[in-house]
Amino acid sequence: MSRTITIKALKFDPQSAVSKPHFKEYQLEEIPSMTLFIALGIIRETLDPDLSFDFVCRAGICGSCAMMVNGRPRLACKTLTSSYSEGVITLMPMPSFPLIKDLSVNTGEWFFSMTKRVESWAHHRKEVDITQPEERIDPDEAQAVFELDRCIECGCCIAACGTKLMRENFIGAAGLNRAMRFLIDSHDERTDEDFYELVGDDDGIFGCMSLIGCHDTCPKEIPLQESLAQLRNRMVKVGRSR
Repeated sequence: MSRTITIKALKFDPQSAVSKPHFKEYQLEEIPSMTLFIALGIIRETLDPDLSFDFVCRAGICGSCAMMVNGRPRLACKTLTSSYSEGVITLMPMPSFPLIKDLSVNTGEWFFSMTKRVESWAHHRKEVDITQPEERIDPDEAQAVFELDRCIECGCCIAACGTKLMRENFIGAAGLNRAMRFLIDSHDERTDEDFYELVGDDDGIFGCMSLIGCHDTCPKEIPLQESLAQLRNRMVKVGRSR
């Protein structure tokens, strides 16, 4: 038997001189296996064509549909409405990112800046011949790199981070995990000391309060707690040696 659910979405257009933040309620019939993405699509098609939210893949791969769901960052395409027994779901845009409109935020600008800040590309002095097979690495190393490289840049870890809310320049779990991903990659010739210069301060790994909100909310279940702990230990050793 279907039920009627209530979606309460924050609406606000920061580019409008007359728009004011407010919640708008929508009632709709729940269907089997309904996700928030499906619910939002129905709302926009039948109730409010002005409602803004982001999506691309609808399969938990692109990370575009991340938003605050009852106060917790989640992907709309992976969140079932049936998970909320009371049938009332409150949606808000993620904090720490510039608001575009309603539930849509600009994560791309932040991740582009983070990529440059962490210099997240393999640094090496070897001349690469792209006509030849890639240099082989140990399978365990490849698996470890792959595990940390599964980040879809959805921003959930940033939205769940208490330090990020208090410290604007904090690199966040996504940036720290990116640093660790290249630190363990043998294709990258940088040393621990090199990474210390990038993330060895209060806006980097030493600003992390270990609240583990990032680990708990990552939709891809990347082992952020372990990744950040390993990075902290390696950066501490560098700091003590100075």
